[in-house]
Amino acid sequence: MKAIVCEQYGPPSDLRLKEIANLNPREGEVLVAVKACGVNFPDTLIIQGLYQFKPELPFTPGSDVAGIVKAVGPGVTHVKPGDAVFGFVVNGGFAEEVLVPASACFPKPPQMDFPVAASFMMAYGTSYHALKDRGLLAKGETLLVLGASGGVGLAAVELGKLMGAKVIAAASSTDKLELCKAYGADEVLNYSKENVKERIKELTGGKGVDVVYDPVGGDYSEAALRGMNWEGRYLVVGFAAGNIPKIPLNLPLLKGCSIVGVFWGSFAMKMPKRNMENTMQLMQWYAAGRLKPHLHAVYSLAETPKALQEMMNRKVMGKVVIGV
Repeated sequence: MKAIVCEQYGPPSDLRLKEIANLNPREGEVLVAVKACGVNFPDTLIIQGLYQFKPELPFTPGSDVAGIVKAVGPGVTHVKPGDAVFGFVVNGGFAEEVLVPASACFPKPPQMDFPVAASFMMAYGTSYHALKDRGLLAKGETLLVLGASGGVGLAAVELGKLMGAKVIAAASSTDKLELCKAYGADEVLNYSKENVKERIKELTGGKGVDVVYDPVGGDYSEAALRGMNWEGRYLVVGFAAGNIPKIPLNLPLLKGCSIVGVFWGSFAMKMPKRNMENTMQLMQWYAAGRLKPHLHAVYSLAETPKALQEMMNRKVMGKVVIGV
């Protein structure tokens, strides 16, 4: 089968489309013929050796997959060959076939096409876990989303509104903020032009925000933390800006606030029952038309390096998908 292979850590241009050995499912695994795989910002870090973990070389990146079941291993009963599914893997998604853990493989709703299904799991799974389980976001609270036009950010904007919060979307351009408004943002903040702390103060009447959703890191994190309400929750989701901020620890003391880590991939693997509950709720909202993933573009498997470069260049709004 064909797959994108990372043979050395480096930029997307180092990736190669190669023929590799076919796969066979073991106990608790599902062999899926990939129809689409979502591109996520961590993919750009993993191929450079900059992520929290480093897969053993060579490896195939890609985590958010959707396709058709080809075979199942012993013990798998909830899906069968021929079923349309979507799911999550640590890596291996940018390929014609992938092995998916049964606990992270779900039947695809008939009304959800493959590119949308491959855009769903990581973005909405991460954001719902962050807001519900880690941020304890309550109806009537104010949520600030940094990097709000990206895949997880836009999902957080959409879910925040669905959960009854007032949502402030922060992004770097007018076009990105217009998309956030279309997805329900009540207020917007252009952090390429505006002072983050002062704008938060202005938009909240001096009160501050209750929850910050931060997949960006970098220069805006401390300013956002300074703009928090008493007993607020600061959600550390990722570091798309490239550098990990160093936060003065007197700020959580003065604000009485919490800095909370969000690692949905580990949550999904360690707590599959709770993740399944979250996924079923997300599926219900999608079926009711209350969640609508935004697709930026669909690239072919051979174009995967181009898609990853677009992500690194901050040109993507919503989700980019590899169609296989």
